[in-house]
Amino acid sequence: MNPLLSTLVECESWNQHEGFEALASAVIAKVVAATKVKLARGAEVSLLLCDDARIREINREWRGLDKPTNVLSFPAAPRAMLAKSAAVGDIAIAYETVAREAQEEGKTFRDHYMHMVAHGFLHLLGYDHETDAEAEEMEALEISVLHGLGVADPYASLDLDLTDR
Repeated sequence: MNPLLSTLVECESWNQHEGFEALASAVIAKVVAATKVKLARGAEVSLLLCDDARIREINREWRGLDKPTNVLSFPAAPRAMLAKSAAVGDIAIAYETVAREAQEEGKTFRDHYMHMVAHGFLHLLGYDHETDAEAEEMEALEISVLHGLGVADPYASLDLDLTDR
């Protein structure tokens, strides 16, 4: 069962693009299928599309890191309880950081955004990248999900360390 998606756009820059809620829903559906996670009927995911200033505030308040980042995730329940939880969690994505990273990495904004949604949603499901084994598992899922949506391997030519994000 796919969760309901509730999106809040706080940054006007997001409005120059169309269909980002539909893209997020498609990515989330692919992640649910790939992970075979069982979610409660009517469970909800909140998506905040914000700017660097807002995500910096959130990052400072919740993680003690006074800097912007691309995506933050806040799970509502541990993985074992997701089948009974009314909420899956919250994802926040920062426009400027995603746009800058896409440009630096030679990706389209759309593809990098989809990667951030997949990454953020996997965190809501309890996946992490604190160890090499965890990172390999999470990255493999991201690659598979994105491939199913026509997006190239986001790690193909990168040496990314996602542990500080």
